[in-house]
Amino acid sequence: MKTKSFAIKYHSFNYHGLSIRYAVRRGKPDNLPVLMFNGVGQSIEVLIPVIEALKEQEIIVIDVPGTGKSDTSLLPWRFRRHAKLAAAVLDRLNHPQVNVIGFSWGGVLAQQFAYSYPDRCKKLVLAASPPGNLMIPGNPMVYLRMANVRRFWNKAYMRSVAGLIYGGTVRHSLKEVDKTAQRLIPPTRRGYLYQAATMYGSINLAWLWRLKQPTLILQGSDDPMIPNINAHAMAALIPDSRLEFIDCGHMFILTKLKLVASKIESFLSV
Repeated sequence: MKTKSFAIKYHSFNYHGLSIRYAVRRGKPDNLPVLMFNGVGQSIEVLIPVIEALKEQEIIVIDVPGTGKSDTSLLPWRFRRHAKLAAAVLDRLNHPQVNVIGFSWGGVLAQQFAYSYPDRCKKLVLAASPPGNLMIPGNPMVYLRMANVRRFWNKAYMRSVAGLIYGGTVRHSLKEVDKTAQRLIPPTRRGYLYQAATMYGSINLAWLWRLKQPTLILQGSDDPMIPNINAHAMAALIPDSRLEFIDCGHMFILTKLKLVASKIESFLSV
């Protein structure tokens, strides 16, 4: 029987004076909804291929302040406040519990959400995720290139540094980088800097051992941004976790989409 196709619908609401945009793609009513947290500076549109690949679940994604079409906050937020915003979105949708997937920067936020709201997070997926600001860093040149906000507006610059930043197949093919750039709504400069600054207040390694959720950790084997030792550290600390490597770099959720979607669906269905 052919799976019914649901459109992605966008919504906005006022959260403490900020207009916040979020998107919902309906799924099968018997499946627990999935809350996705995006990478730094990324708008909802970047995750559309992932949303479409996960056909069975209802998907919820938020433009955090300063990204996509959400307002920029006056001051930087800590991850705890971002998690509180996510809980407010779930309250609007009447979802007492969800599965949570975090990509890159969003993986740190996913850890925070699971820790702050343990009863609201049933399962956790961390993809290309660091364990907060105590991560073992990679090549400093990678972070210097990544920190340059010009990559969000200047496609030529993005193409010139993408291989260094993302590794994996992006070293040889820029197809997914170009597609992502076409979908992306760039963040505000202040919003991007605020998101980057949020990392400095996260010490997740101190409490990862307290996470009770079954956790799937997906790590690109050639990720210049998040060295593999960080994934091993998270797997060692999170009690009910398993670590799987993807033969690619930091963008494996897009470059290896079918494989990653299959692993996530299999994990969530058990």
